[in-house]
Amino acid sequence: MSNEIQAISQDLSHLAHHARALVTATADVASDQVVEARAQLANVLNSGKHLIREKFTDYSRSYRESVSLNPYEAVGIALGVGFLIGFCCLRRCASSRCHNL
Repeated sequence: MSNEIQAISQDLSHLAHHARALVTATADVASDQVVEARAQLANVLNSGKHLIREKFTDYSRSYRESVSLNPYEAVGIALGVGFLIGFCCLRRCASSRCHNL
């Protein structure tokens, strides 16, 4: 899930960057349609930023609550993940050139 959040965050960051570049590039165009489109784009960017901040706050609050309600499960999961990472690293090191260590 963390990878999905990072991918979405990167995509939105790129989109916001390109949208800002578009707003900057059309700054000298005075057409009513362009001015209206720029205003709508700015509103969408601001509302998207607030929505992402709100969702992130909700997710972090729910994770915090689940850990505080089930601390032993959280510790068990963390230990299990740590064990799996250590086991994978140990196997990788044993199968490669780490014998000299």
